[in-house]
Amino acid sequence: MLLTPLYVPTIVPTQMASLTRKDRSPYWYCCFTRPDGTRTKVSTKQTNRNDAMAVCLEWELAATKAGHGALTETQAQKVVSDIVERVSGQPLVFHTVTEWMRFWLKGKQQTRASSTYERYHQIVEQFIEFLGNRASLGVAHITPSDIMDYRGSLEGKGLSPKTCNLTVKIIGAALNAAKRQGLITYNPVEALDPLPHEAITKKPFTHEQVSDLLQKATGDWRGAILAGYYTGQRLRDVANIRWSAIDLTQKRLSLMPQKTKRSKKWVIIPLHPRLEEEFLEMAGQDDPDAFLFPSLAGKPTGGAHGLSMAFSRIMAAAGIDARMKKPPVEGRRAVSQFSFHSLRHSFNSTMANNGVPTEVRQLLTGHSSEEMNKVYTHHEWKVLRTAVEHLPKV
Repeated sequence: MLLTPLYVPTIVPTQMASLTRKDRSPYWYCCFTRPDGTRTKVSTKQTNRNDAMAVCLEWELAATKAGHGALTETQAQKVVSDIVERVSGQPLVFHTVTEWMRFWLKGKQQTRASSTYERYHQIVEQFIEFLGNRASLGVAHITPSDIMDYRGSLEGKGLSPKTCNLTVKIIGAALNAAKRQGLITYNPVEALDPLPHEAITKKPFTHEQVSDLLQKATGDWRGAILAGYYTGQRLRDVANIRWSAIDLTQKRLSLMPQKTKRSKKWVIIPLHPRLEEEFLEMAGQDDPDAFLFPSLAGKPTGGAHGLSMAFSRIMAAAGIDARMKKPPVEGRRAVSQFSFHSLRHSFNSTMANNGVPTEVRQLLTGHSSEEMNKVYTHHEWKVLRTAVEHLPKV
């Protein structure tokens, strides 16, 4: 009995494989479509054009089968990877969205501050969770619609346009890295325009408000508020000041703010007499690497249990309306005009009101683009000290 052969459709690649040469390389490179739909370029390790084309067509055929159901995407990826490894000695690596995002995140662990890394980690995991089953697809499957829907989900949670934009920007950075690695040819984040937003300027605290904050502050918060008011440094930098940064003999504070660590810029600030008094009362720690405010050090600034929220509770206790906001946009959380950053504005505005030049204020707050690893002359140091002493005692 003769068996009727099964009909097997002819599988034709949607885009034919091609060969190209690179400068200074004796080998032909194969341009073909991966199982995940992206084009890639891999060395065939062949110097003869006919031999190279034979290898290239084999790769293309295996990859194309996935798109026609003859092989699953995973099977086709394995076939193509095995062929590439057999010829070139190196496997062709395919990444799911989850694999790539976590791989990219791991690389940031050594190059970013711990608080920044934690923020990246939170965003990456939230993005993976949002994608659901799509996170198990190849990274090239992410579309502009995915990014737009993700951003919409953030807006739905009441996050501000600025926060939404920054979050999507981090996802875009991970996908840009995938693009540089040849895993994708197009970053879907580039298809989205940033959400328009109006910058909210934090108000400075008045002298009386700072006094009220100090009366309600307990533990390490009292010293931290004084440090913020008399140095103009950000909450994270104040919380992580070590005793090695304090020179009570020279009466100065030297630190490298988190925002300028990559450029290695130092900020050197004369100690205001009131802050010097506070530090002298606190002195007694033998370990120079110990934190001035150990209960605050290392903690995140954001989140329900972060330092910013803890400071908001101190403001509320001091009768400062932390809920005073610009008219909120429907569906979004309104933004407070007071925060720990207001101490930085108080530091800056008080000096400005007393005629301290902009360049001097920039040196003290770390905004200067000039090299900070300089030795100040006696005259320059006197100018800086005089500027700080314009701040009233509280």
